[in-house]
Amino acid sequence: MDVTDLKVVDAVARHGSMNKAASELNTVQSNVSARIRSLEDELGVALFQRSAKGVQVTPAGRRILPFAARLSKLLHDASSAARDDGHPKGVLEIGTLETTLALRLPHLIARFAKAYPEVRPVVRTGTTCSLIQGVIDCKLEGAFVVGPVNHPELHAEVAFREELVLVTSPSLQKLEDVAGIDNLKTVVFRLGCSYRQRLDTLLTSLGVLAPEPLEFGSIEAIIACVSAGVGVTLLPRGVIANAAREGLVTVHELPAELAEVETVFVRRIDGYLSSALATFLHSVHLEGAVAAETA
Repeated sequence: MDVTDLKVVDAVARHGSMNKAASELNTVQSNVSARIRSLEDELGVALFQRSAKGVQVTPAGRRILPFAARLSKLLHDASSAARDDGHPKGVLEIGTLETTLALRLPHLIARFAKAYPEVRPVVRTGTTCSLIQGVIDCKLEGAFVVGPVNHPELHAEVAFREELVLVTSPSLQKLEDVAGIDNLKTVVFRLGCSYRQRLDTLLTSLGVLAPEPLEFGSIEAIIACVSAGVGVTLLPRGVIANAAREGLVTVHELPAELAEVETVFVRRIDGYLSSALATFLHSVHLEGAVAAETA
C-alpha cells in the first residue's frame, strides 16, 4: 500500500463510482479498477462492493478512509510548511457555529482580511458535532464550537465567552410560564447543536418533557418563528439583542450553570499551524480580550 493507493480509495469512496474517481485523478477507469483490485488482493479484504449502480464502501474500506484523509492532510501540510516563510498567505479554511459567525466573526474576519490580503478565508458553518468531525477528518483547519471539548486528537483553546438566554415570543413574560404552554415546541438548529441540548435540559428542569423540535438552518428563521409564537429557543444574548430591543421577542435570564458557555477553537494536535492560522488565532485572542473588557 502506498500514498497513491489511499488517494484512489478516497476518490472512489467519495464519488461512489470508479469512472468519476478516474476523472478526478486524471486517469482512466481501468487503472482505478486495477489499483483497487490489487490493493484488495494485498490486504486480503474487499474495500468496495460492486453493483450496476456503482460501488459502495465496505466496513474494511471505511476503516481505511480516515488514514487517507490524514495522509492527504500531512502531505498538504508538508508542502505548506516548505512554502511558509512566516508571511500569512494562502487559503484558510475554518468552520464556525451560525451564532459565532453572526456575533463575533464579521468584523474580525474583515479586519484580518484587510491586514493580510494574501490570505483567503473560507468559512463553513455547522453544528458543534459536525464541525468537530470536520476537523478530525482534516476537512477543516480548525473550527469554533461550543466547549468544553476533550478529544485526544484535538487541541482546544477558549476564544469567546457567551451568555445564553431563553428566547420566547413577547407574550411570555415569565420563565416559569413556559411550563404552561400547550404543545410547546423548541425552535432549534439541526441535531448536534450544543445549545439545543442545553435547552432540553432547561425545559426538563421546568417540568416540560420532550418538546417537539422544529429544525431550521439560520438564526433569522429561528428568531422569526419564536417571535410569531411558534416555539422557544436558546441563543447567546448578543445574537438576540437587536430583536429584543425591537420588541420582537422576550429574553429570559438563566441560572449561571446553563447560561455561561465557552466558544472554543479546535484544531488537530498533529496539524501544521500555518502562519495564516497562527496570525488569525492571535486576532481571535485580541478580539476575545476586548469583548471581555467591554462586557
